[in-house]
Amino acid sequence: MAHSTLPRLTEPPRERDDAPARPVAIGLLLSLRPSQWTKNLIIFAGLIFGQRLLDAGAVGRACGAFAIFCVLSGVVYLINDVADREADRRHPLKRHRAIASGAVPVGLALTTALVLGVLSLAAAYWIRPQFALVAAAYVLLLALYSGPLKHVVIIDVLTIAIGFVLRAVAGAVAIDVPISHWLLILTILLALFLALSKRRHELVLLADGATRHRPILEEYSPYLLDQMIAVVTASTLISYAFYTVSPETVEKFHTDYLGLTLPFPLYGIFRYLYLVHQKEGGGSPAEMLLNDRPLLVCVALWAMTTAAIIYAPDLGVHIG
Repeated sequence: MAHSTLPRLTEPPRERDDAPARPVAIGLLLSLRPSQWTKNLIIFAGLIFGQRLLDAGAVGRACGAFAIFCVLSGVVYLINDVADREADRRHPLKRHRAIASGAVPVGLALTTALVLGVLSLAAAYWIRPQFALVAAAYVLLLALYSGPLKHVVIIDVLTIAIGFVLRAVAGAVAIDVPISHWLLILTILLALFLALSKRRHELVLLADGATRHRPILEEYSPYLLDQMIAVVTASTLISYAFYTVSPETVEKFHTDYLGLTLPFPLYGIFRYLYLVHQKEGGGSPAEMLLNDRPLLVCVALWAMTTAAIIYAPDLGVHIG
């Protein structure tokens, strides 16, 4: 079994960051977490599976929705970093965050969050009023998570998963396409898989200091999380398999070849589990996706294969 070189918490670190000081503007930008914006790619699910990828107007609105959610997710990160700054100072990695280290003043972070939030919601209303409502619900949900919800066992990970569902719903609403029940089910299951894996990573990484960083971790154990991950993993793969061969899917896309894409999510989830259990990964799903080449290639091949199968009839190409 591979051994991680990640540091374990042995004593509370200094409150101030011992890394070289950054300009406030750079610290503020990094606090918006641009590296995490890949999570908002789920917004394009409605565009792809709603068969609007060849519609230039829909593509434009979807790109606008993606940009708005990137900013809104940055707003949520700012709020969360302010709320968690004391706990983050006890984390071997998160203590270097700009707000936790004191590089970005709390007042500036909150003011920036307010301004960006208002401007983003105004832009969302311009795209579609219904889209603005979903965007506002997303911000409210994640703001509640930064407050009381992250302290309630199981509800904490469910809140994170529902946040992903709202992203998917927002993408469909922005381009005015029906929201697939399959899309919502798969989104919440996959998001739960990622959230539970992250909880497990935190327990392993922080060891005895885990509850000082995130008190809710006291309610979890590696065994419990492994059981929950196993249930969600099986549910995700079975749901995806049923989706690809369901009569509704075959009729909608005029093809029964989507089942051929099943090996990609199988490999992707197994690869992720390997990284979580053997490499002590899982702390940042977005960074794992970008930094692990096999996982990135798997996702790219799945996306290209799925798009090719779905849009082949529209392009006059007949498979098989």
